Amino acid sequence: MDFTDSAPLSSVSTPLHSGSSPKEEDHYVASITDEHEITCWGCGLRLILSPYTPVFKCGWCGAITNHNAHKQNDKHFWWRRLRDRCFVIILLLFMLFIIGSGVWAIYPVIFSVSYFCGVSHLTITGVLSLTTLSTYVLAAFRSPGAPPPIAWGSYPVVGRGGLDRYNFCHFCSKPKSPNVHHCRSCRMCVLDMDHHCPFIGNCVGAGNHRSFILFLISAVVSTFYVSMVSAYVAFKIWPPLRHIPTTVLTKSTVVTILTEYTFSFLISVEYLPIRGFVLIYLFFASVSVEIGLGVLLWQQLCYIYEGKTYLSQLNSNTNGNDEVEEKDCQNLVRFFGCPYPATRCMLSFWNSKKIHKK
Repeated sequence: MDFTDSAPLSSVSTPLHSGSSPKEEDHYVASITDEHEITCWGCGLRLILSPYTPVFKCGWCGAITNHNAHKQNDKHFWWRRLRDRCFVIILLLFMLFIIGSGVWAIYPVIFSVSYFCGVSHLTITGVLSLTTLSTYVLAAFRSPGAPPPIAWGSYPVVGRGGLDRYNFCHFCSKPKSPNVHHCRSCRMCVLDMDHHCPFIGNCVGAGNHRSFILFLISAVVSTFYVSMVSAYVAFKIWPPLRHIPTTVLTKSTVVTILTEYTFSFLISVEYLPIRGFVLIYLFFASVSVEIGLGVLLWQQLCYIYEGKTYLSQLNSNTNGNDEVEEKDCQNLVRFFGCPYPATRCMLSFWNSKKIHKK
């Protein structure tokens, strides 16, 4: 690939043949057509290329141009937007239902045990509820992170390698760095995009990735707390099991005992109050949500530990790039906003506790 100065080129001549006299020399002149002369979108220089080159990289600014890429008409944008907003409303109502039904079903029994126990559990519930709702709202309604503006399209402004590996986003009509992806659901380019999550109705990027991880941590802790407390309260208010001997003779004593306890359990359910059925639902709902969010949280933390995002991992697997990233716990420390290494923070904390005696 060759590139020229900002002045346009009109023709190219081939070298002279050996053995020919200056008077008899033959000139081979090939005029440059529009197919051979292409303007780089990054720096504005005119490039001499083969007409069969759909993807090329500018030798000056490093911008990548793909002639095969084109803007597609997005007919389903409003449908995806409506779907995301419905998911957000449903999840907010579900979390409010879990909080309200848990307070109604659990805390009368907790306060009957002791007043201190009831106040303690009510405080824990308030803190977990406020943390979960606030982090969810931040992840759902905060901007996922727009890429910083960068100068492009002018040769004096764009320096050598200033747009290295940059692509052109036909949707936003601006440069797009390798760590920027365009989300068609949000209609914007997102910096360090991890994925588009329909449950928060937003992309997970550099602007709200930390809020999303904090929401997952808070939700996992909250569901674990709800499952433990609801199981304890259900055990406290469950009707006593009556011994009902079975008339069916079996070969195994263990099977007979299990059958008797199963019949006793099913009969005792008839005397269970409405609060007990709410506790059963809270237990199974919290356990199922806890398992799903726990798997997602573990996957996200693994990607952060490896210094990657979900999309970067997916692109590396698709393109066959085996680039080894730096796997270190410092990636987790830097992700959560600590600019210093974890060992430095621990040493400073340890040294501050020391008392030197003379």
